[in-house]
Amino acid sequence: MSTATEPIRGGQPSIPETLPEKHRETLPLGPLKNIHVFWMAGMSCDGCTITVAGATNPGVEGLLNGTVPAMPKMLLHHPVLSVEAGAEFMQSFRDAWERKLEDPYVVVFEGSVPDERIAARTGGYWSAMGSEVVGEGSEGEGRLVPTTEWLSRLAPGAAATIAIGTCATWGGVPAAEGNPTGAMSVMDFLGKDYRSAFGLPVINIPGCAPQGDNFTETVFAILLFLQGLGPLPAFDELGRPSWLYGETVHRGCTRAGYYEEGVFTHEYGGAECLVEIGCWGPVVNCNIVKRGAINHMGGCMEAGGVCIACTMPGFPDKFSPFYKAPPGGIVSTATSRSVGGVIRRLRRLSNRHANRERRWDVNNDVPSGWAHLPKQNLGLTVMEFFYQKWQLWGARKPGRRPGEEERFWGATRPGKPSDYHDTSVSEGK
Repeated sequence: MSTATEPIRGGQPSIPETLPEKHRETLPLGPLKNIHVFWMAGMSCDGCTITVAGATNPGVEGLLNGTVPAMPKMLLHHPVLSVEAGAEFMQSFRDAWERKLEDPYVVVFEGSVPDERIAARTGGYWSAMGSEVVGEGSEGEGRLVPTTEWLSRLAPGAAATIAIGTCATWGGVPAAEGNPTGAMSVMDFLGKDYRSAFGLPVINIPGCAPQGDNFTETVFAILLFLQGLGPLPAFDELGRPSWLYGETVHRGCTRAGYYEEGVFTHEYGGAECLVEIGCWGPVVNCNIVKRGAINHMGGCMEAGGVCIACTMPGFPDKFSPFYKAPPGGIVSTATSRSVGGVIRRLRRLSNRHANRERRWDVNNDVPSGWAHLPKQNLGLTVMEFFYQKWQLWGARKPGRRPGEEERFWGATRPGKPSDYHDTSVSEGK
């Protein structure tokens, strides 16, 4: 079985030293009426398939039915979701390999890519799809075709090759330290010199499992490019959609405000920041909190769980064990506590200041029947004096100009509740 990488030593792929070459496009740009999608799975739990099936923006149903405006109809060849089975199902894969398809195709790979040479030493395989006869005539022998081999066959002629899920993008759990399969990512397997028929390197949509909308949205953007209706979307240096994975989890987390104030929870289910019970959100590229898990709802931190960095290339080895606080968090949380303690108290004073009407400050009384609120103390009065001086520095103070106070009743001092019930006032005396 051929790959684009150098021989593997000790179960780890070596990186070619040659620079990537420029490849000319071998397929014309759109408009396209149909596009085939060949979905293959290596060392996978099928979680990526489940999340994509639940995508809503756009939904996979619209892409399959061709009802999404400006999009070609997507012809999906999926080992689980397709109606065809057996030889009828595998025929489309053979047609794509032999360049017999009339329409272009995209390869989607789910799960990590195992080193089939390890299994072949004992006549076995790690992951296979379909069978074929090797040899001629009655002496031919049947064999199962590893999905790794199908990836080698179809990737060169694909309009794009997309790795979905952390197993396919970075190797994931099957490639963890001590694994027996020599598992690796699609990018490791095809090598950095790989380019699709349209000149694209491997596109990576990480996550364990990724948000389904991240995948369908990326496919939508790529199809617009293939249709000739838009530019190639922006990807980062690792082939991730930059508009989806450009920010850390922490920046979009609803608990981030607690972090900067130095408030951390020490038990699951707490409302405060989760860093001290093992959350890696401050350093992880993911949009799970902003987008939600399914149908824009949920998400790890929204549900009270910690971020275990499942979208990152170093997952899981560099983030284990998941129940311990990150080593770097000791320094950052200690700093956050010392600075955040001061910030938290200053904000508490500002909150009390903002929670009072101007009339209440003048009368030194809050007419709330819900609870007794203490009168303004000396410390808050002094703080507000200097705060307002700074607030109005170089600006005009709200209210009437000097000399205009007596033109309107009550302009210099807001009346107390008893004033509004004075008959002499109500009769204009």
